[in-house]
Amino acid sequence: MFEKEDVPSTQGLKIIIIGCGKVGRTLVEQLSQEGHDITIIDKNRERISQLANLYDVMGLVGNGASYNIQKEAGIGNADLIIAVTGSDELNLLCCTIATQVGNCAAIARVRTPDYSQEADYLREKLGLALIINPEYEAARDMARILYLPSSLEVTGFAHGQAELIKYAIPENSPMDGIAIKDLGHKLKANILIGAIERDNDVFIPSGDFILKKGDKLSFVGAHKQAKEFFSHLGLNSHSVKNTMIIGGGKAAYYLAKELLSRGIKVKIIENDFNRCEELSILLPEAIIINGDATDQTLLREEGIETTQSFVPLTGIDEENIMLTLYAKQVSNAKVITKINRITFTNVINSLDLGSVIYPKYITSEAIIAYVRAKKASMHSNIETLYHMYDSRVEAIEFFVSEKSAVTDVPLKDLTLKDNLLLCFINRNGRIIIPSGNDSIQKNDTVMIITKHTGFNQIQDILK
Repeated sequence: MFEKEDVPSTQGLKIIIIGCGKVGRTLVEQLSQEGHDITIIDKNRERISQLANLYDVMGLVGNGASYNIQKEAGIGNADLIIAVTGSDELNLLCCTIATQVGNCAAIARVRTPDYSQEADYLREKLGLALIINPEYEAARDMARILYLPSSLEVTGFAHGQAELIKYAIPENSPMDGIAIKDLGHKLKANILIGAIERDNDVFIPSGDFILKKGDKLSFVGAHKQAKEFFSHLGLNSHSVKNTMIIGGGKAAYYLAKELLSRGIKVKIIENDFNRCEELSILLPEAIIINGDATDQTLLREEGIETTQSFVPLTGIDEENIMLTLYAKQVSNAKVITKINRITFTNVINSLDLGSVIYPKYITSEAIIAYVRAKKASMHSNIETLYHMYDSRVEAIEFFVSEKSAVTDVPLKDLTLKDNLLLCFINRNGRIIIPSGNDSIQKNDTVMIITKHTGFNQIQDILK
């Protein structure tokens, strides 16, 4: 996914972040932990002061698209500029100025559908390293969950050939009391369990690990294998047939478009009459209802009790949470809750909110993957990065571009770090769940799950 132009560095990169909203804050928190030299720019003095006090970063108050402000921030010797303000146009302008006056890579957050359709063109013409659309990426994640509704989370790897799926073991499950090494023949499961959360502890399990009800496990496999696994458990392995979406913003549009393309019926309830008219033109196959979705009578009239899936996408986290809890109370719908800003993770985890999506993390993970790839050696490159279990575990996909200490050696003969599992090898589009006799080869992509953080290259898996 990412190309590196630079010689690898053992030092942190010099990064300028413009915009200190939800995504900006998340980036500052995560990138500062990884040892990068960060300067932040925002018009809001209070935001700058707060972040500069919390983290070891330099802050500038001003317009990030100003040449003088960028110059003061050190654009001349910056490695990367990231523009994540609330304005697409401002983000693109900041990056354009930076690439003209500096010799740095540039990443812009762009959310408007019109621009998103032109993302490749804009990236090429403006010389950007990356254009990220969090609403679109969040919608794709939600759609993957609705295609496999027995899951809590579904993340794509190997360009969609493989999936990392989170699943909670319920009472009376055939998995309760089984050792992982026995899953294959007892449940005919060609999957690999990479991580398990139990009582707030996270484990990278061995084959002797005994599964219990209540465990939240993350397993890897091709989509077909995941469906077969759920079928053997007696669970629903088929996509939902219809969904009710609350709110008609960008994420709702992207999700509806994706689901309609798969033949899934979509109903959107939106409060703003003008937006309803826009959506009815943009999404002629969807049913668009103008009304207040906090009205229980309206929800019942529109079929909340019988809908197969329910996705509240209002701009207010508290409203999304209340709507989810109500849907869980009156229906058997698969629910997905989108949360933008709430930081009370323990409280969120204690509520039964079904699948929870955080767009700000989707954005930050794509950017951190790029940053690590830019810093890494030429032997391998990070394709995908995904944080699991409140960032206590990382799933990383590497492209192995050159031969190295990890290639052409049977996995059983590699001295791997503890708390690390090699989950699959993607060889020419074929997903291999590896045994000890398999080996990594040049041009493979390899996915690992680890409790370590900061891996930049595939050789980091070795002790």
